[in-house]
Amino acid sequence: MNIFNRETILGGLNDTENWDVIIIGGGATGLGIALDSATRGYKTILLEQVDFAKGTSSRSTKLVHGGVRYLAQGHIGLVREALFERGLMLKNAAHLVTNQSFVIPNYRWWGGFFYTTGLKIYDLLAGKLSMGKSFHISRKETIERLETLKTVHLKGGVVYNDGQFDDSRLAINIAQSAIENGATLLNHFQVQKLTKDDHGQINGVIAQDRESGITHTLRGKAIINATGVFTDEILKMDNAAAKNMVRPSQGIHLVLDNSFLPGKDAIMIPKTDDGRVLFLVPWHDKVVVGTTDTILDSHSLEPVALEEEIDFILSTTNRYLSKEVKRSDVLSIYAGLRPLAAPKDKSEKTKEISRSHKIIVANSGLITITGGKWTTYRRMAQDTLNKVIALGKLEHRKCKTIGLRIHGSTENIDRNDHLYIYGTDSQGIKNLIQKDTTLGEKLHPKLEFLKAEVVWAVRNEMARTLEDVLARRVRALFLDARAAVEMAPTVADIMAKELNRSTEWKNAQITAFKSIAKNYIL
Repeated sequence: MNIFNRETILGGLNDTENWDVIIIGGGATGLGIALDSATRGYKTILLEQVDFAKGTSSRSTKLVHGGVRYLAQGHIGLVREALFERGLMLKNAAHLVTNQSFVIPNYRWWGGFFYTTGLKIYDLLAGKLSMGKSFHISRKETIERLETLKTVHLKGGVVYNDGQFDDSRLAINIAQSAIENGATLLNHFQVQKLTKDDHGQINGVIAQDRESGITHTLRGKAIINATGVFTDEILKMDNAAAKNMVRPSQGIHLVLDNSFLPGKDAIMIPKTDDGRVLFLVPWHDKVVVGTTDTILDSHSLEPVALEEEIDFILSTTNRYLSKEVKRSDVLSIYAGLRPLAAPKDKSEKTKEISRSHKIIVANSGLITITGGKWTTYRRMAQDTLNKVIALGKLEHRKCKTIGLRIHGSTENIDRNDHLYIYGTDSQGIKNLIQKDTTLGEKLHPKLEFLKAEVVWAVRNEMARTLEDVLARRVRALFLDARAAVEMAPTVADIMAKELNRSTEWKNAQITAFKSIAKNYIL
């Protein structure tokens, strides 16, 4: 029996009359809670309206970090907590989280001293889980390490280390870990209503399987809202008069060819014109450049980069790189929405709004977790479950995730083989190719992804749509959007065969994917 098969998972729905924990939302936060809850032995179900990590959790800067800029703002506790979690992620998801060196170029004589001192505090806060000590480098070494960096007025650089990862791949592996520990997880399954008892206390959800159209009523002791920028929709299901708690802040990223940053180091620009940080980070043989921090009045499943954001990143990048980045060089552009606490007043800037997480309990007993960031997903889950226990909704059981290895985790990997991101599952993909050599063929000449990865994604990673595969299982849409569109028919063919779908389904999937992909092409 394949525990990741949708029919198998759906079968479990009818076997459980009362859940201990029902989680709404399948991003990093919800998935972390599902894993924590299942490993404590609670009967756990998670429902995601589209796909795991469809929203913010697949659209990050790909960093596992304490947050150098939060240190500058004086958020010592937040940084220490994040650095501890960074260390755990490096141990527990060793196939996906790597130690990345960053260089801060200095163009002022005092820059080296200022940043070296600040980063020594960063090193100190990491303690035993440090990724390496920061140090100053000369102008000559800075130029050697960053050959595309502008050298006029360059004084030197500061090197420090932080974590780098593949966000949606980790989300899928956390989902698999939760299922392996007994949780029920369903994507493409939308909560439409909350149910309450005679005393107005929340006791379940009504949700629809978006594939079959069948509606299910689920009862549970603890209902957790972990829906990110969609938090307010669930709060209004509970109480139509509820105030908005979340204000979306958009961050965009451009993806470039690695000729713009050919070395192994990432670049961190600590203070741009508007006071933000800009990163240029090597990722899957490309370079991710970002990000922005633009408060929006609305949110959607597919946010779109604004022209002023694109111009800001291009112009700022070109101030530091000797190789000019033109719009035509952008392989993919993606936008994500951070679920920040709604500002108290109009004067509060987004970079001043706390990034720490908050757990709110409504009068009905609905538990909402907001804020936080990818790096602290495990701690957010631990705090949420501990809160549920403190409320008396569940019997006390200790958290077990601190040393828990995530599905696929292994230190024994060859990073020259792109299948390393699957960790221990890479052998399963190689076995598919042994049985059918055509599955070893590339999906597109410009990218490394193989046909076997599509089969694996459908059979073992709960991929249900063309977008699930091309955006979040293989990262084609984020790495080269035009190539992703070109490979879409091939991927749709493989999926239709695996899922036993019609030609009509296949054509509809291609049309829907092209509609989404156009926003990733500049």
